[in-house]
Amino acid sequence: MGLLIKGGTVVNADRSFKADVYCENGLITQVGENLQVEAECEIVDASGKLVMPGGIDPHTHMQLPFMGTVASEDFFTGTSAALAGGTTMIIDFVIPNPQQSLVEAYETWKQWAARSVADYSFHVAVTWWDDSVAKDMEYLVEQEGVNSFKHFMAYKNAIMAEDETLVNSFNRCLELGAMPTVHAENGELVAHLQAKLLAQGITGPEAHPLSRPSQVEGEAANRAIRIAQSLGVPLYLVHVSCKEAVDEIARARQEGQRVYGECLAGHLELDDSVYQDKDWGRAAAHVMSPPFRPKGHQEVLWKALQGGTLQTTATDHCCFCADQKAAGKDNFTLIPNGTAGVEDRLMVLWDSGVNKGRLTANEFVAVASTNSAKIFNIYPRKGHIAIGSDADIVVWDAGLEHTISAKTHHQNVDFNIFEGRTVKGAPAYTISQGKLVYANGELNVVEGAGSYVKRPAYPTIFEAVERYNAEQIPTAVQR
Repeated sequence: MGLLIKGGTVVNADRSFKADVYCENGLITQVGENLQVEAECEIVDASGKLVMPGGIDPHTHMQLPFMGTVASEDFFTGTSAALAGGTTMIIDFVIPNPQQSLVEAYETWKQWAARSVADYSFHVAVTWWDDSVAKDMEYLVEQEGVNSFKHFMAYKNAIMAEDETLVNSFNRCLELGAMPTVHAENGELVAHLQAKLLAQGITGPEAHPLSRPSQVEGEAANRAIRIAQSLGVPLYLVHVSCKEAVDEIARARQEGQRVYGECLAGHLELDDSVYQDKDWGRAAAHVMSPPFRPKGHQEVLWKALQGGTLQTTATDHCCFCADQKAAGKDNFTLIPNGTAGVEDRLMVLWDSGVNKGRLTANEFVAVASTNSAKIFNIYPRKGHIAIGSDADIVVWDAGLEHTISAKTHHQNVDFNIFEGRTVKGAPAYTISQGKLVYANGELNVVEGAGSYVKRPAYPTIFEAVERYNAEQIPTAVQR
């Protein structure tokens, strides 16, 4: 049975217009005013509401084995929570162990993700290098629709990629038409500062931001950008959290380099005072990397998002409950890094962005959905309301108030970094694959209904990159 969304205002990244939207067999098949559908169908009344592409969260970690434990959110609960917040697709991360086959790790994550109730895709991390990694990358791109690879510049003696690995992997990405992405923190500096703080007897969560100051992120961002520039490859920086990293991206973009930046809802809103909480558990619940920054960085991020220096928003959704965080009770370096947000991102972004005049509704759609779809080459299948696009839609009530709380959220974690905040603007309905899965506060999902989304290689930006690189090919001097 089809689904007709009647009487709303369609809001895409490029324009807004009054229209009904008809969905059938998982696709949008009609868009227009006063649609007359002969077949029996389900009707969603969108009068006075906005009809927008479902959110795409390009950075989540469901069920992640990390720091001696496993994230409390699995793909079933995580994608369910995402739908409750208006996000209809996630791009999660496959993170192989050092020396583990990328394909082997990918198959493991694919099995875990089979429980998803919403569509999903994967970035795959490159944590080590030899010829087999290069072959695995080719297989993943050409056979499995993976078009992005992640590189951790932090977590020394674990998954940190040395500069040599970055060079080899970035170059391979260029050959395959895939986007390299980086977690930009100088792992050597982090390890040094952690040891120094522990030696000084500072063992609590307040040491976490001190061990990862903004300079550490700025240096790594600059290094990754310069490596990408030298190789002629585009680059995507995840969870940009500070002025120093924003400045490096802005400089590179002003010089014509193809660099993209992502920021998190948490970094836009919270500052490092959370680590001064007298309650150890509350302070530890905010431990994530990069950490929340001193006051001032948040407004820099907002202006960068508003001005186009940053293009996407995400959550880095990675949940650990109080008993898991307690592993670092006497040593802050053992506190599992991660916070939640996949359910809250759109509401917080709307409330602090659109309601405060930092973003238009169209810009909101761009940074919440469309830009991710474009960068990772699934537009206009995703991130757009148009005939032929996937029927992943959120019907948004700009006047609906919602109080965020761990007591009521759908996320499988006992803490919420936005606890007690009342936002104005929230999903009234969420449609996934043409089916109504969230309505008036109630979820109606089917385990395993989510589909794996293959993302083609060579996003359009590679056309320009390859032509530019061809003009820069050196020639030998004939003597």
